[in-house]
Amino acid sequence: MAGSTPSRKRRFRRQQGSAEAYGSGTGPETGHDAGDVPSATPPAVTEGTEGPRAAAGARLRAAVRDGVRKGGEGALTGARTVISYLADRVVEIAPRVRVRDLETLRAQFPGLDPDQLADKLIAGACNATSTVGASIGAAAMLPVPPAMPTELAAEITGVAAIELKLVAELHEVYGRRPPGGLRERSMAYLGAWTEERGIDVTKPTTINAALGGQMKRELRQQIMKRMVRNLPNLMPFMIGAAVGAAMNRRDTRKLAEKVRGDLRANAVPWALLKQLPPLEEPAHPLPLPGHNTHALEPGPGE
Repeated sequence: MAGSTPSRKRRFRRQQGSAEAYGSGTGPETGHDAGDVPSATPPAVTEGTEGPRAAAGARLRAAVRDGVRKGGEGALTGARTVISYLADRVVEIAPRVRVRDLETLRAQFPGLDPDQLADKLIAGACNATSTVGASIGAAAMLPVPPAMPTELAAEITGVAAIELKLVAELHEVYGRRPPGGLRERSMAYLGAWTEERGIDVTKPTTINAALGGQMKRELRQQIMKRMVRNLPNLMPFMIGAAVGAAMNRRDTRKLAEKVRGDLRANAVPWALLKQLPPLEEPAHPLPLPGHNTHALEPGPGE
């Protein structure tokens, strides 16, 4: 029909009017349609309901923080206690390690020069500590958490005894026996093991330091490093046995080469050595783990 508005335009105008009416309803006072529009503002929470919730949340967060702090302090205290115990144990066993003097070593390994004899001793000690690592790893095949500290302690003290024997006999091979009796020499060897270096017998301060509190602090640090390095030995399914054997062999050789390097620089030729008295036998010799008393002696064909 002429003059009439097309239906498409009428529909557009009706939609526009509805939108304007919707936009004008901004609150309860804007019209009867405003009540049908949901408000975008969330309902206010009164102080009476929010206060207890906030207080409970704060108490929970504080409890968690205190638990974490106390748990961390307890673990740290426990680790320090274990390290101190192991340090005291290593100090206790040091004088009980049986050490062969130069004459005994030369009789057991005839025809070898100092370096060749040192090689034999290092190889035997590496085999022994490797056996200890493998045995601890095998014991941890199905690890029981309460037994893990005991297994680590057994490995550390066992390896320490073998390496202390090696350090002492390397000093004999290169003619660098420290002065003093059994106790003094044992503490000097323990200081050399702790610092991973040979003893300079011409400087009494190094021996005196080995007998003091500084050595104990360094010993605790050395044991802590050993504990961290030995943790992979507790992996299950015999993986720890292979890891423990390889790591102990590597660490023992590394220690031996450091000590031998220091001793070789100041070695005394056997021809110039004064006749030294035989070494004292410990009152209660320590049976070394990983080998028997003849494990470092030459076998058939050697």
